[in-house]
Amino acid sequence: MQTLMLTVKSNERLNHDTFSLVLEGDNLTFSAPGQFVNVDIPGLYLRRPISVCQSTDTTVRLVFKVVGKGTALMAGYKQGDVVDVLSPLGNGFDVNAEGKKALLVGGGVGTPPLLGLAEELLKKGKEVKAVLGFNTASDIILEKDFRSLLGEGNVTVTTMDGSAGKKGLVTDALEECDVLYSCGPLPMMKAVAQKVKCKCYFSLESRMGCGFGACMGCSIQTANGAKRVCKDGPVFDGEVLIW
Repeated sequence: MQTLMLTVKSNERLNHDTFSLVLEGDNLTFSAPGQFVNVDIPGLYLRRPISVCQSTDTTVRLVFKVVGKGTALMAGYKQGDVVDVLSPLGNGFDVNAEGKKALLVGGGVGTPPLLGLAEELLKKGKEVKAVLGFNTASDIILEKDFRSLLGEGNVTVTTMDGSAGKKGLVTDALEECDVLYSCGPLPMMKAVAQKVKCKCYFSLESRMGCGFGACMGCSIQTANGAKRVCKDGPVFDGEVLIW
């Protein structure tokens, strides 16, 4: 973990409440997709943890939803602004899990880290498909990114109201796979875990104080005892989670 001063390269609105923020700078290294950064916002006491959507040696893309004062201020970042971040944080997805067929299941703003994951799985020679779930058409994000990367036939979009894609839940569109990776609302991931029989990895969301395991504020109970979402996760093997 290190403190980095990064410069805003771009900040694009993806829909009514979601933004794609690209930061650039040096020493941007991540050991696995699914890790996150902790963004300092001047005037606010706590940093904001944001999952990494995509990254290179010199850039990191953060896709976030405006849900409060902190993310509202982030939505106002302009090109050239300097941002203080702690990076890299957390443990990401295991891209070396056994099996050829990988299925990515995202829900809402849980979708972004799966894009970087898809890139890494393709590099490993995996067959990758994605199921992305949203409430309504206006909530959809990154669909074009996933289709461009994986191909039209390998991406399924579902909406609760049927205004785009397939009407229903992501659990209505699951396909056979060797390993499943998921990030999204907890009820969604619980339903996914109960429906599939394959190896699963889930990225959890939690309110965090420090973001690096010191405050214990994001602890959860697992089959292996208490674990910190920020330090031991946010990605967990589905076998240890207590739903």
